[in-house]
Amino acid sequence: MFPTRLEIIPSEGIVEKVTAAVPLGTTLTITCLPHHGIGRTMRVAVQLAELGYTVVPHLAARALQQRAQLVDILRDCDAAGIREVFAIGGDSPRAAGPYGTAVELMEDIAQYSGGGISIGVAGYPEGHPSVAGLDLLDALLAKQHLASHVVTQMCFSAPTIQDYAGLLRREGVELPVWAGVAGPVPRTRLVALGTQIGVGASLKFLSRKGPLARRLLSGERYQPATLIAELAEHPERVAGIHFYTFNQLSAATGEATPPSTPATTGLMSIRGAE
Repeated sequence: MFPTRLEIIPSEGIVEKVTAAVPLGTTLTITCLPHHGIGRTMRVAVQLAELGYTVVPHLAARALQQRAQLVDILRDCDAAGIREVFAIGGDSPRAAGPYGTAVELMEDIAQYSGGGISIGVAGYPEGHPSVAGLDLLDALLAKQHLASHVVTQMCFSAPTIQDYAGLLRREGVELPVWAGVAGPVPRTRLVALGTQIGVGASLKFLSRKGPLARRLLSGERYQPATLIAELAEHPERVAGIHFYTFNQLSAATGEATPPSTPATTGLMSIRGAE
């Protein structure tokens, strides 16, 4: 059974929504979207951590305005018992402060925390809309000594995810790979988002896989059970399932513990490349 995490968006009322639907002790990752900012991400992260959830806030490098802001964030993490963050470059075209890339941010996190904070990083099985594949690989190689694991962009093809994990190993990236899987969400919302963040190839792949897969995309709601079952056929490639819930928490928590599948399994912004 894969370990699972749920990614949530720090929208209004999300703390109440989480406590009503998600068991205490669940690992929750909190996105950092440009229109919300890091402040909201951290407020929600601290609230949920203090309630008893294991919390991983996302920190967007280009959104941080000064190093003192990072120091305050790390102090808040320490006080709330948060021991892991997720470092991304961010969607902003230019840096608001001293950090232009995730690796620069990671270096300071490691230094200021004395190595007491684990750091997850992003991976792109289908590439990034604005960054070349070799540049993405070079970025992972440059920061893997500071990272604890890779979380992939949302993908709908088990072979694509598994091939990506194999590619990383061949190229010298030894970090565990968590597969980014979309939760049960409205089909129209999923297709629109998938096109936006550059995962159209795996959506097309899924549509060619036969009547069952076509039903998954043609119905009102996408269901990830088939993808998770396929990932479970080669568990050595995947360390866990990172569940993008789109804040559909009741559906996501049910899918994370399905009674009939061999493995368990957010609105995700385009994770700014390093």
